[in-house]
Amino acid sequence: MTVPSPRPSLEVVTRVSDLLAAGPTYSFEFFPPKSDEELTVLSRTLLELQPLGPSFVSVTYRGGAASRQRTSNLVTGMLHTSTLVPMAHLVCVAHTRLELAEILVSLRRAGVENVLALGGDPTSDPDTSPRELEHAIELVELARVIGGFSIGVAAHPAGHPNSPDMPSDREHLAEKLALADFAITQFFFEAQEYLGLVEDLAERGIDKPVIPGIMPVTSLRSIPRMATMGAAVPPWMVERLEAAAADEGPRGVTRCGLEVATELCRAVLDGGAPGLHFYTLNRSSATREIYQALGLAPHLSGAGTGPG
Repeated sequence: MTVPSPRPSLEVVTRVSDLLAAGPTYSFEFFPPKSDEELTVLSRTLLELQPLGPSFVSVTYRGGAASRQRTSNLVTGMLHTSTLVPMAHLVCVAHTRLELAEILVSLRRAGVENVLALGGDPTSDPDTSPRELEHAIELVELARVIGGFSIGVAAHPAGHPNSPDMPSDREHLAEKLALADFAITQFFFEAQEYLGLVEDLAERGIDKPVIPGIMPVTSLRSIPRMATMGAAVPPWMVERLEAAAADEGPRGVTRCGLEVATELCRAVLDGGAPGLHFYTLNRSSATREIYQALGLAPHLSGAGTGPG
């Protein structure tokens, strides 16, 4: 399989929907730092990943109203001090409708054109405001009223944890995506989960781009955490990682995890995926390794071999 290279001229095309219309996109996700140490790690990661020429990068909310300013600062900082095309995450949790409208207006005034509209998980933040918007689709509608945004939403290949069953999950996703411009999936480990999701949406008349989210597993200790984050590591993959650990130790797990992630990337791209979205966990090495393996950065030097 020949993997298309990232498209140039990102300084001209800055809306994610337009980038997707122009060709495959390759994007990275970061979270705003809570400490000077985290800021140092993120700053180094951004320097290491920027030469890869990502189509866009997204910045998450980390829970609670306190994340609002950190996310905004990071997104606007990228916009004005780098060549990166940023997308801000925005969640219904912890904000009133008026506050959400104010955030959206503030983002547009700062020049931010891309937003990922999310329902958000419950938070223990004592300053959390009543949740006036219950679902992400309401936030999409609000962003449309404000205007000027390319709007993405989340999709869950294995179904949203709060969905009672898969048919209702897909129906709600189809309704949400009909109003949005594109979707980015939660990470997953079986290509058929993603391909089945896209096929199901197509049967419901939805052909908006759905970008697969990729999360490499680079250590055995991260396996239990994956299930709590949204997708359990399948048994066949656990066996493969454990075999690598028995043969080569931690470095073998990292190597194996990157191989599995690269295989998944190739499978979904072969299946027609409009690009790839990497959950970086604010580290660069795993993403850089996969880029190398896919041929997206054939001349990139200095890629590490440790867990990303």
